[in-house]
Amino acid sequence: MGLVFRWLMRIASGLILLSLAAIGLAYFLANQSLPDYNQTLEVKGLNAPIEIVRDTANVPHILGENDPDVFFGLGYAHAQDRLWQMTVLRRTVQGRLSEVFGQRTVHVDKLLRRLDLYGLAHRSVEVQDDYTKAALRAYSAGVNARLDEINEMALGRGAPEMFLFNAPVSPWQPGDSIAVIKLMGLQLSGHLEDEVLRARTSLMLNDPARLADILPNVPGPGIAALPEYASLFPGLPQYAAGTPMPDTPLSPFPKRGLAGASNAWTAAPSRSASGGTLLANDPHLGFTAPGVWYLARLELSKGGVIGATIPGIPAVMTGRSDRLGWGLTSSYLDDQDVHIEKLNPENPEEYLTPEGFKKFRTRPSIIDIKGTAPITLTLRWTENGPVLPGSHYSLETITPPGHVASLSWTALSPRDTSMTASMALMNADNVRQAISVAEDFIAPSQNLSLVDTDTIAMKLIGAMPKRDLNNQSRGRIPTPGWLAENRWQGRLPYADNPEFVAPAGGVLGNTNNKIIDRPFPDHVSYEWGDTQRVHRWERLMQSREVHTRDSFIEAQLDTVSFTARSLLPLIGADLWFTGASAPEGTIERQRQVALGLLAEWNGEMNEHLPEPLIYAAWLRALQIRLISDELGPLASEYKHVEPLFIERVYRDIDGASVWCDVRQSAPVETCTDMARLALDDALIWISERYGGSLESLRWGDAHQATHDHPVLGSVPVLRYFVNIRQSTSGGDNTLLRGRTSGTGPDPFQNVHGAGYRGVYDFADPDSSVFITATGQSGHFLSRYYDDQAQLWRRGEYIPMSLDLDLARAAAVGVTVLNPR
Repeated sequence: MGLVFRWLMRIASGLILLSLAAIGLAYFLANQSLPDYNQTLEVKGLNAPIEIVRDTANVPHILGENDPDVFFGLGYAHAQDRLWQMTVLRRTVQGRLSEVFGQRTVHVDKLLRRLDLYGLAHRSVEVQDDYTKAALRAYSAGVNARLDEINEMALGRGAPEMFLFNAPVSPWQPGDSIAVIKLMGLQLSGHLEDEVLRARTSLMLNDPARLADILPNVPGPGIAALPEYASLFPGLPQYAAGTPMPDTPLSPFPKRGLAGASNAWTAAPSRSASGGTLLANDPHLGFTAPGVWYLARLELSKGGVIGATIPGIPAVMTGRSDRLGWGLTSSYLDDQDVHIEKLNPENPEEYLTPEGFKKFRTRPSIIDIKGTAPITLTLRWTENGPVLPGSHYSLETITPPGHVASLSWTALSPRDTSMTASMALMNADNVRQAISVAEDFIAPSQNLSLVDTDTIAMKLIGAMPKRDLNNQSRGRIPTPGWLAENRWQGRLPYADNPEFVAPAGGVLGNTNNKIIDRPFPDHVSYEWGDTQRVHRWERLMQSREVHTRDSFIEAQLDTVSFTARSLLPLIGADLWFTGASAPEGTIERQRQVALGLLAEWNGEMNEHLPEPLIYAAWLRALQIRLISDELGPLASEYKHVEPLFIERVYRDIDGASVWCDVRQSAPVETCTDMARLALDDALIWISERYGGSLESLRWGDAHQATHDHPVLGSVPVLRYFVNIRQSTSGGDNTLLRGRTSGTGPDPFQNVHGAGYRGVYDFADPDSSVFITATGQSGHFLSRYYDDQAQLWRRGEYIPMSLDLDLARAAAVGVTVLNPR
């Protein structure tokens, strides 16, 4: 017995030692890929020496004798810190994820191949101006210099993920950077899914008038009635179950409500306490680790430029020089239209056009899949755009037999000069020049907020599709693609893009709200990203005669919900302080406690309070009760509360209170009944999910920001090292926007928000500040992987200075690159 025990101990000890050795080896190999920020190297592709000074926050300040060499340095720095992220972005837009990740990404690859964004990007290289071509070539050479260094010096393959997903990394090319811009456009696009959902809902509702309730128009002058979708394509079933899109964090296709969003506002000298212009910007995207943004300073021939870049793109996308500041918000321009194409019943390789049947433009495309045989796709394009599969956003449910769906989208241009516009913007001297050079921007459309030393402005940039006045759906639902009036007729003149320069009030801003009211086809959009935050922003801006950098920061971090303040009095009007005290432990008592808490609440979505969770759960339960009867299984597509819908119902606008009655029950339910039942539903859910007393709840426990690694974030043990989770304030409709997931066991997780915040003060430009949500490095063993995360959570910032002496004073490293 003792012998057996001794051998078991030896085996166990041996296994422990082997495990420790394996962990040690893995750590050693992963640690090898950590970049050395203090070194001098000789590299190919440089014209003259460059210096990369990394300040105390690891922000690289890139100094060179000419602009191409500076872009070389940015490419090198991006590859040092975010090589894995860059390779995944490129593989995504190429439609080549499955070569590394196998079957789970095949659907993503199929869709990207059909869109051909990568091919269109490479065709666009030739239409860039000479300055941009030189910058793209130099940036590519910088990335490739880092790849050469990794290979020559055996630096752990450049990133720890490379050991787990071993695949060759091909040299970076100029077209790859344009492809990343197009991929960002895809992540910001939401009109395709909105069109499909509007069509499905139109088919489902018995009363067509109710479509304006659940998918409300933004308040303003009326919109002419649209045809019912069934009248465009008779014979479609009232409801058809769609094929769910496989859910993978690597998919660039946004879920409804999770496309682009953002805030930006500016103040003229007349509204600034310091007498200089002010600009605040916080673009919103899905949270990941590492984050989307990478901070950098470029010392160009016209002066320094500092701000947020995207790894893979050689430009500061939002930032400032000493002359100009710029910020971006999603414009919600309607830049996508779905067309239903009629196939030739005699020849399915042809589709109907205004001139008769024509052949699809086709070509084969082979997708290699790790661990299994490759598949061959036949890609088809019509005159309107690429043909999409029926499974994409449930297109199959609204496509009649003998038809296919195609997509018109501004990003599908082979002559996309958005990169040239981004380069010219960094070199612009003033607001007017910036507006002029932005004409070359194609997609994704943005509202460009601008300040120079004395002027503020906002301009919608991006190609605006020119639609026929007689378009059957005005771009709101899919239309027959064979009718000439439904087809795009080119691009509207840039002068038609909304523009606001030096307003009399001295303040400009955008929270993705409706910015203009023009008749179709000059309307910009019918779908807007915000109807709520803008009201709080207006109040904060107008509550002060003059603003400061700090007041702009306060506005960025404001957590008061206009939605809560406006809706709670409506839905609880007949519930507040009614009825006798209920016994402890009953649902009636819980309801009274909840109503008591909400009655004293000021609408602040603070992470430490219980009221935001009670409020959010109540509204969610209320919308589910209101729409489940009329929409049936389609109700699950409405994952986020639509405040205008709730308001229409409870104000009985155009008879909208009919949603409160459950059609399938004999009694007639009132809106008060539904509010009470929904509150009970919410309280039961809260009790089951969180337990304890209502007073002890914390919104931050439910509203955790999920900066998850898209590949390793679900791997046991590893996820604790690569995911960054934080308790956060804010919510769906606060200026400190933390968009919730709307699904699953944790529907209030914060999954989409401001990955970058910047505030620029042109009275003292070097007092400007910025921050990202995670850190500079994409290497999870680096101290700079998450060092900005807690600063971001607490609403703190780091200096955004062009003072080189300040950068050198506390530099974490200086890299010198010499020509080889």
